[in-house]
Amino acid sequence: MADPRYHVAGIGNAIVDVLVHADDAMLASLALTKGVMTLIDGEQAEAIYARLPPGIECSGGSAANTMVGVASLGGRAAYMGKVKDDQLGSVFRHDIRNAGVAFETAPVTDSSATARCFVLVTPDAQRTMLTYLGACIELSPDDVDDEMIAASAVTYLEGYLYDPPLAKRAFLKAADAAHTAGRKVSLSLSDPFCVDRHRAAFIELAANHVDVLFANEVEICALYQTDDIDEAIRGVRAHCSIAAITRGAKGSVVVTAEDVHVVGCDAATKVVDTTGAGDLYAAGFLYGLTHGRDLATCALLGGVAAGEIISHFGARPDRSLADLAHEKLGPLAFAT
Repeated sequence: MADPRYHVAGIGNAIVDVLVHADDAMLASLALTKGVMTLIDGEQAEAIYARLPPGIECSGGSAANTMVGVASLGGRAAYMGKVKDDQLGSVFRHDIRNAGVAFETAPVTDSSATARCFVLVTPDAQRTMLTYLGACIELSPDDVDDEMIAASAVTYLEGYLYDPPLAKRAFLKAADAAHTAGRKVSLSLSDPFCVDRHRAAFIELAANHVDVLFANEVEICALYQTDDIDEAIRGVRAHCSIAAITRGAKGSVVVTAEDVHVVGCDAATKVVDTTGAGDLYAAGFLYGLTHGRDLATCALLGGVAAGEIISHFGARPDRSLADLAHEKLGPLAFAT
């Protein structure tokens, strides 16, 4: 098999984030549940935007954040996602390319505006998201670049994207293209509400199309409809080769059919904003996996990347993750 042109290719919702500080009273006034993502329509997006305090606008989207993280670690990353040919679409394209990620998906020209996500960060560093999907849900199988998939060691699928029927077909096309080329497929469960909507489909994907599954503790328990993390781990071991489960301050657990690796995290990290923590954990993990690191080191790299993200406002790295990983892990992460 030829060496991959890209280490990871991501497919997901191309979104511009609007990050604002909020308090519990604002969440209550908007009837929001803290810490989860809620889908809104265009009219709601305009009404909510008018009520929010000033914030920071920056390119986001879960899988896009992960690809930026891979690039920041020194990996070669590509991305497929749909924006409109409008101002925010231009911002998204500029930002992701400037971060070193290949992005060639054709924009839409005559439909909904580029998607945006309002990220309300409360003083306890929890993030509550309101997402207007706009143009990004128009991603179709035609937008899946088979040659790019075949040239990528891992294709990373974002669970948030799974709602539209065309996206479901795009997922299967991408997974088939990756496996036909002898490559791996990874899926992020993204959010417990996504799991509740698509539980059976996600289990089928994990069992038949996915090699590496990413979830947090709540999501994996939701997938197997249990409050017992050990029971959820037993369930996922039967469905995919590798499952990486994040547990916040407890670190992460990496599960295979044969082994369970329990890996801690840096307890000294000051938590400012948890937005993007799971995205960047996946970036570090996949960077390690595509560079021949053992699973425990992959989890350590994920923890380093996630630790950088939660130390500041926003879901993109403020500094080189490669430099940070060298400082934290040294030859463990980067020795050839």
